[in-house]
Amino acid sequence: MPTEARPRVDATGIDGHKNSCRLCGSSRLQTFLDLGATPPCERFLTAEQLDEAEPTYPLHVRVCADCLLAQLPPMITPEDTFTEYAYFSSFSDSWVAHAERFVDDAVRRLRLGSDSFVVEVASNDGYLLQHAVHRRIRCLGIEPSVNVSEAARERGVPTRTAFLTPDTGAAVRGEHGPADLVVANNVYAHIPDVVGFTRGLRELVADDGWVSVEVQHLLTLVRHNQFDTIYHEHFQYYTVGTAARALESGGLVLVDVELLPTHGGSIRLWARPAAVAQTPSLAVTSVLAEERAAGLDTLAGHAGFGPEVDRVRADLLRFLLDASADGKTVVGYGAPGKGNTLLNYCGIRTDLLRYTVDRNPYKHGRFTPGIRIPIHAPERIAADRPDYVLVLPWNLRAELTDALSYIGEWGGKLVFPIPSLEVVSP
Repeated sequence: MPTEARPRVDATGIDGHKNSCRLCGSSRLQTFLDLGATPPCERFLTAEQLDEAEPTYPLHVRVCADCLLAQLPPMITPEDTFTEYAYFSSFSDSWVAHAERFVDDAVRRLRLGSDSFVVEVASNDGYLLQHAVHRRIRCLGIEPSVNVSEAARERGVPTRTAFLTPDTGAAVRGEHGPADLVVANNVYAHIPDVVGFTRGLRELVADDGWVSVEVQHLLTLVRHNQFDTIYHEHFQYYTVGTAARALESGGLVLVDVELLPTHGGSIRLWARPAAVAQTPSLAVTSVLAEERAAGLDTLAGHAGFGPEVDRVRADLLRFLLDASADGKTVVGYGAPGKGNTLLNYCGIRTDLLRYTVDRNPYKHGRFTPGIRIPIHAPERIAADRPDYVLVLPWNLRAELTDALSYIGEWGGKLVFPIPSLEVVSP
């Protein structure tokens, strides 16, 4: 579809045309999944805010009948969420290890060295680029959150506090030169102006360079009932097919893809400027075929997700109600964005989940948005010895099963709600 058909957006990507596809401009949007309305998932409340009203916004995902991009209307701006942010990547040991493996692989694959330049967009607290710094590879993070980017600089990672736009990309290129590698991990779903952001990636990367994008795979979201990964920070949900179309909007061509276990199932997209892009790999062909087999290359193939979501909610509520009736105590582990979607959609309050804990000190003493579950330090679990621990960041299952193995000392059990309810002894 020609560029003129796309909705006009301002610098934040909020355009006022909430019934238009943000990629192709089509007005033919149909319901994919409607989770009602919730507060933004990272707006944790202080005790002083408990008597205040909270704004709520619809969590109603549509799919474009023309380009098939699954998307949430842009109800909130990135500034609303990311100017000060509660998520610090380095609090997950497995995620830091994942980032280090990526840097090692990229060094080998692209032959990066001391004369190379790597840029990461949405670089958070330096969790990834610290590994480039250790290898003496020149690098720069672009991170919009003031508090998080300051943490990155304290870690020794050069960081520019900014949102990526075409102008930002051109300014960085003019100041530092073109990047051999541009990394955009777990941010491509977070930007409402997907076309402008992609053009910003193209401004950053060298004419013969590489762009690597990691994002959750819509195929695994559907297959494994991962509806809790739908929240207002995630504006779109990609298949490899729709991601390729999005990259093309900014002059980048998908040339390779890797399937990753992170976040319950992600894709790592390797793209290059159109002038140097080679024929897409067999891996791209294979994943596209898998998406076709699942029906995700058609509008009709996106239907039917809702009943599976309802089943997850019913099973979890039944378990919590039975545990309460039996006099058992249930607490949570983690306060991730996905957990807040789950708690709000299921209507779980402190009568069924007494509290949750989190490693991030920023969240201690605060309350989850909407449902208002209190958040404590992880040591609270050992002190209280609950019967069950509901694991909200289920995507970190291996890491947290090991970290929480001590609850077995008093017969405690772990509860995983996604993809289906599972109660296990650690």
